[in-house]
Amino acid sequence: MLEIENLKVEFNSHGRSIAPVDGVSFSLGRDQTVGLLGESGCGKSVTALSILRLFPMASRARLSGAIRFEGRDLLSADDAALRGIRGRDIAMIFQEPMTSLNPLQRIGHQLAEMLRIHSDLPRGEIDARVLAMLERVGLSRAAQLVHEFPHSLSGGMRQRVMIAMALLCRPQVLICDEPTTALDVTIQAQILDLMRDLKREQHTSILMITHDLGVVAEMCERVVVMYAGQVVEQSHVRDLFDRPAHPYTHALMRARPALDAVPGMPLTAIPGSVPPPGSIGAGCRFAARCPRAQELCRREMPPLEAIADQHSARCWYPH
Repeated sequence: MLEIENLKVEFNSHGRSIAPVDGVSFSLGRDQTVGLLGESGCGKSVTALSILRLFPMASRARLSGAIRFEGRDLLSADDAALRGIRGRDIAMIFQEPMTSLNPLQRIGHQLAEMLRIHSDLPRGEIDARVLAMLERVGLSRAAQLVHEFPHSLSGGMRQRVMIAMALLCRPQVLICDEPTTALDVTIQAQILDLMRDLKREQHTSILMITHDLGVVAEMCERVVVMYAGQVVEQSHVRDLFDRPAHPYTHALMRARPALDAVPGMPLTAIPGSVPPPGSIGAGCRFAARCPRAQELCRREMPPLEAIADQHSARCWYPH
């Protein structure tokens, strides 16, 4: 359905080129949910924005590699073709709803615009679909909300409006960039159930970007772990939780809060932070934070190699 091959995204910063995404490759099958996992600054959101080429013109982003949707290369598609795909075939739920919704337009107008652009439905049916979708994402006052502006809604309500907007055209691929971050646990469960229903009814493929390992375990079939702009591990979700191979994935698993933990016992943390683009050396990008790192790790970049069936890791000394 969606295939990303050797994707590299470069920006010009103070006269030098930096690459927050560097050689990323993975695929998303039909009716499949793939999780994109990693700390903030690992390149997950930049990867997602690259699929629909949603970078602002001022960024002058340079993309190389290949992004294929049903065999068609999106990197070579013109603007008109991309406008036909965005929202209809591939939709995205953005991480920050307040910066994604138009503050000068009412909620109902912004949602109806999706259907006006991508369908020839009459106005009455468009309005009915907008109300039905707002109610489906848990907004009970849908008839009143369509007349309100984004600033009058809470953060969780704005997030649900974004989700409703992404689902309106029943896309084939849904990119979810931290879709439940601003929601309480009850609404989060409802939204995840809604995404599962959409996947079952419409055979929608979902790319789930999240920090929440619980969401990954509940929603995803496969997981792609990113660190410092690279894929460091890929596997089936069960293999990742049962047998994490890369030291970074292993550290993420150890940092999870445990239900049987002793009260007052501190959580296990990963020392250091993700290196910013442009400050990365020649070796493994996790070497400075890795307890297993040796001289080879600091000197040479490990390749992404298979360590089991459909399980690969970028590490010289995997667990």
